[in-house]
Amino acid sequence: MRKIKKLLVANRGEISLRVMRTAKEMGISTVAVYSEADRNSPHVAFADEAVLLGPAPSSQSYLRADKIIETALKMGVDAIHPGYGFLSENADFAKKVTEAGIIFVGPSPESIEVMGSKLAAKQAVARYGIPMVPGTEDAISDIPAAKRKASEIGYPILIKASAGGGGKGMRIVNQEEEFEEQMLRAISEAQSAFGDGAVFIEKYITSPRHIEIQVLGDQHGNVVYLFERECSVQRRHQKVIEEAPSAVVSPKMRKEMGEAAVQVAKACDYYGAGTVEFIVDENLDFYFLEMNTRLQVEHPVTEMITGKDLVKEQILIAEGYPLSFSQNDLKISGHSIEVRVYAEDPKNNFLPDIGKLRTYVRPQGPGIRVDDGFEEGMDIPIYYDPMIAKLIVHDENREKAIQRMIRAIDEYQITGIETTLDFCRFVLGHEAFASGDFDTKFVEKHFKPDMLKIQWSDTEKKLLAGLAVEIFEQSKSKLVRVGATESNSSPRTNWKNRLI
Repeated sequence: MRKIKKLLVANRGEISLRVMRTAKEMGISTVAVYSEADRNSPHVAFADEAVLLGPAPSSQSYLRADKIIETALKMGVDAIHPGYGFLSENADFAKKVTEAGIIFVGPSPESIEVMGSKLAAKQAVARYGIPMVPGTEDAISDIPAAKRKASEIGYPILIKASAGGGGKGMRIVNQEEEFEEQMLRAISEAQSAFGDGAVFIEKYITSPRHIEIQVLGDQHGNVVYLFERECSVQRRHQKVIEEAPSAVVSPKMRKEMGEAAVQVAKACDYYGAGTVEFIVDENLDFYFLEMNTRLQVEHPVTEMITGKDLVKEQILIAEGYPLSFSQNDLKISGHSIEVRVYAEDPKNNFLPDIGKLRTYVRPQGPGIRVDDGFEEGMDIPIYYDPMIAKLIVHDENREKAIQRMIRAIDEYQITGIETTLDFCRFVLGHEAFASGDFDTKFVEKHFKPDMLKIQWSDTEKKLLAGLAVEIFEQSKSKLVRVGATESNSSPRTNWKNRLI
């Protein structure tokens, strides 16, 4: 065992705060790193110590592996937690951290490398009999050969970047005539985004659900699964709403998926927190998609239904402790939903928005959690992911959790920028979501920007009705008071303020 006394979090914003809060509860001192754009961020103030990495662009700050390791050595830290994004799935970074004598709070560099390539991951798990989507076993660049393989698989097919993620380097091809153009685009985009133009081909599942399994493994060969997360509400192949458990996963299917996820983890001798992602078709048959070798953005919903602090477990595993619980000890308690609050305009194709958080008031009350990294008055920087916060709720069942989330969204006050809150409220109130009958094409099937019209709550409607009566009464009195001076603060001009 090697005790961690000082931890550097190589990240920013809400995940940096999230990790440091658990570290502080464990008696571990913390070091934050930051860019010039984040000088006044809450994670910098929260840490015991903070070090400037460099200018705002991530290539000059949060992606400076050498500078981060140099800082860690200078500050005398025992371990580095990478959070998610940035260097969290960079095998070379994990290796250099370890070589510097510092604990990397995550899996081994070898596990990251294997699972970092979708093709290598598929090859690693193939011998375990885990269901996989029909497709090529290796990267393919020869267009005529790729076209023949696509015909064998049957259209529609999906061209995917081997090193990809977030929808980059991904192209859906519905017919052979489109194939060559789409493949060249996929290769070009993959090369530009990841420095690796390798692509492969898979059968395209036409009505897919995205369901993932959280796993934890220790350095002694023990691996457990912490049930599933439903992540099918997406825009641009990126998640917006997640929930646990899924509305369509039966106990039998949960066990089968969970055991398959454990086998995936064992295929690469995995330890730490990881997520095995599956694609699920309309018949509820599931297929291995990929493994994310880090903490996920949506990990709070798993924490809410299991009562386990995943960051604490990550740190204990990194210290060398065996898991303190078995699979039989894990139970699902209630239902949890997370919405990602992005600085984006759903009425304008979810384009990112920047500006100042003129109003920023978090919702409160039982079963509500807000993971964020901003305060009122702060600017949203253009250099990083546009996520402002994660709003998470928990209740005893799915129906009550949906209602709690709607209440929390209505209570969340953000002005100065456009956000995805109204879109998330629309989804939660939609019949398809309420029934559980939805897939990754929810936006395409059910959403149009003009659907985000103002929806007044009962309280607001009563206030509006009262104001209408008041305006009417004042109008009558003005007819009598000919020549009277009109008030400078009429209800007509200030009614919006009275609703806020």
